[in-house]
Amino acid sequence: MAMDRSFIEQNRASTERIRKLVSKLSDKELQHPVGEHWTVAITLAHLAFWDRRVMFILDKTEQDGKLSAPEIDVVVNDISLPFWAAIPPREAARLAIETAEKVNKRLEEFSPKLLDEIYNYNKPFVIRSLHRNEHLDDVDRALKG
Repeated sequence: MAMDRSFIEQNRASTERIRKLVSKLSDKELQHPVGEHWTVAITLAHLAFWDRRVMFILDKTEQDGKLSAPEIDVVVNDISLPFWAAIPPREAARLAIETAEKVNKRLEEFSPKLLDEIYNYNKPFVIRSLHRNEHLDDVDRALKG
């Protein structure tokens, strides 16, 4: 059975949501707290990081001709936090949009057979909007106070 390709539009919509959010925020708003340790900019850097992880999985899976998704320890977010915080806010925003666009395009053109394997392993690796929208909802709530 062919995979439901609605993920393409969902991913595009979440990328557009990032673009619209970033376009209306000031540099000061990009530094607005989102939870205890994160800011809007850190959230955007986080999204770019995890989209890049999916790009790595797509590349490795295509190269190997079968699912190849090395496990990443849950602590990677905590380990990465000081690096993400060091990224200038506008750069974090640029990275989030650029990476989302790249992974969207890659997913859209990816081998359906291999994409099925990835989807069955981890649905959010294909439907990137699930991860993006979770964090963008956090940002929206934080900005509304």
